Amino acid sequence: MKDLRFTEEDFHTFTIEGLDARMGVLKETVRPKLQALGEHFAPVLSALTGEEMFIHVAKHARRSVNPPDDSWVAFANNKRGYKKLPHFQIGLWKTHVFVWFALIYEAPLKEEYGKRLQEHLQDIKNRIPDTFVWSADHTKPEALKQSAMKTEELKQLFERLEKVKKAEVLCGIQLSKNQVLQMSSDDFLSQIETAFEKLSYLYQLTKTADLKKG
Repeated sequence: MKDLRFTEEDFHTFTIEGLDARMGVLKETVRPKLQALGEHFAPVLSALTGEEMFIHVAKHARRSVNPPDDSWVAFANNKRGYKKLPHFQIGLWKTHVFVWFALIYEAPLKEEYGKRLQEHLQDIKNRIPDTFVWSADHTKPEALKQSAMKTEELKQLFERLEKVKKAEVLCGIQLSKNQVLQMSSDDFLSQIETAFEKLSYLYQLTKTADLKKG
């Protein structure tokens, strides 16, 4: 199987100065790898969710000045787009790789899902490993490890999703650059697949919240 790990050069892409220079390297080296990871994991996620998952590789098309600080491939059950839907992502910043389940600010029925998360708070704590991380903003690299969060903090994250128009929720794993560089290709793919298996529970909850319309 083709080696789908990210390399030192891939991480270095996000330190290159200038929009055109960074985008040139991103298109040439990182984007084909994201596409390949998408093709590898789309069938896996389709099986886990019971819905056909389509690949969306970030294009960063609206940027005119600032180069992107991260890039990703997203998976959603719609060919046309993913931002309004519950979705999964694999991507990288200069410091780490991320694997997310995400519901971002453009999703129209975040309120319903925020309620659903609160109702299943204890189940979520039981099913999502303590080593996983949570984030309230997909544009920032920082995230909080579940083991470091009190139950009340997790509840507040879900309440915010319900009540704040621009709120987001992301859950998943972060693998540091050094971790990734030391992994075999098989280990790398296995870590991602295991994460998706755990995160599929959060996706199943979106079905009861009826989030996929619109």
